Amino acid sequence: MLEMITNRWWVFLVRGIAAILFGVAAAMWPQITLPALAILFGVYALIDGIFAIALATSPLAGSRWWALLIEGLLGLTVAFFIFTQPVVGAVALVYAIAFWSIFTGILEIVAGVQLRDLVTNEWLYILAGVFSIAFGVLVVRYPDSGALAIVWLVAFYAILFGLAQLALSLRLRQVYNTAHRAHAA
Repeated sequence: MLEMITNRWWVFLVRGIAAILFGVAAAMWPQITLPALAILFGVYALIDGIFAIALATSPLAGSRWWALLIEGLLGLTVAFFIFTQPVVGAVALVYAIAFWSIFTGILEIVAGVQLRDLVTNEWLYILAGVFSIAFGVLVVRYPDSGALAIVWLVAFYAILFGLAQLALSLRLRQVYNTAHRAHAA
């Protein structure tokens, strides 16, 4: 089971890179309009949703396949909503982002707790979930903070989440390499 999880370390790496790239793009262009941010976020939610579903359908998912599947379907749903309703009001987008982040964070915490018996430093996935929930709560609490503030919150969240995903992927890769060397010997 450990080998199946660590063999797919790169999925966490791709998710982390996608989140960081999205966060950096949002921070580099803070004056972009909320619809443009919606398109960027839609691309991120699409990529994240695809990879979460890929994880859910792999042997790596184990008993938590349903949580990854729901996370992936939610990401695809948010992406579909954003792409099909480009003129959606700022408030609807803000709440969609907030609730997606909260729900995703809960599922990430559940997955992190389930990983604790398989890898050390599973707290990184739990930390990514905490970042997701905290971000969602902040957005719900301050929905009228304006497009610029939302851009900065989204950028900050995406970069922190991405860094946590990168750290987890590197740890999983290290465990995989160690296990692979032990089998070769």
